[in-house]
Amino acid sequence: MSPVEIIKTAQKMGLRAIAITDHDTVDGSVEALRHQHSCDLEILPGIEISASFDPGTMHILGYLIRLDDVALTQTLKVLQKSRADRNLQILKRLQGLGIDISCDEVLGVSGGGQIGRPHIAQVLVNKRVVQSIDQAFNKFLAKGRHAYVARYRLPPFEAIQAILLAGGVPVLAHPFTLNVRAEGEMDRLLADLKQAGLKGLEVYCSGYGPDRTAMYKRLAHRHGLLVTGGTDYHGTIKPGVHIGIGRGNLRIPYRLVEELKQSASQVVSDLDKGLL
Repeated sequence: MSPVEIIKTAQKMGLRAIAITDHDTVDGSVEALRHQHSCDLEILPGIEISASFDPGTMHILGYLIRLDDVALTQTLKVLQKSRADRNLQILKRLQGLGIDISCDEVLGVSGGGQIGRPHIAQVLVNKRVVQSIDQAFNKFLAKGRHAYVARYRLPPFEAIQAILLAGGVPVLAHPFTLNVRAEGEMDRLLADLKQAGLKGLEVYCSGYGPDRTAMYKRLAHRHGLLVTGGTDYHGTIKPGVHIGIGRGNLRIPYRLVEELKQSASQVVSDLDKGLL
């Protein structure tokens, strides 16, 4: 969906605020903010940065960043080039497997926006190479599969610092993707990330069960981290996940937005004082 379509959908859902946090690009936030004046919806500028982490994947959200920050822009250009190079290599591997797929087809699916593996997966579905997005990943695109290609990711500390220096609030997104199951292990990881400057933890997200949500809430309070939430909405690529309500049972109170704003104000103050 385009930023304008997202805004219209969010308004129909009766939401007070949304954040557009695309991977490695702020273009969606820039476009959405152009329409801020014509809607009764608060739009939080944001970013989602993939950080290097084994055994799973780590995504760091940056809320209320300065979209024109020079250092962040340069960092994102490096990540975007890495992503573009990887996409070409993935397509070459798929072509080497006898699959007829082109850059133009993938670009068409993306709507001209940032291209990633989900868009390649959608083309494979459209061409009936596979029956679903999940099958495309499981057969070709996931780590260890035939067409998987690694790409450059920022170390967690650098991702957090890039967001802080752009006046934003760094938050660990959907921590279940880290593949860290034990609470004690997650406890140690959050302690390290907090020391690096992490400000929040995504406690509410589509796909969490009540036990997992309760654990993340405990961890956030234990480490003095902001509690945040998001649907992780990706359109048709994630069937059943809807703006504002996730799979139908997600409710994120507006007070979390207010707490994000307070944190962002403190980050800016610390920047002005040379504390970051």
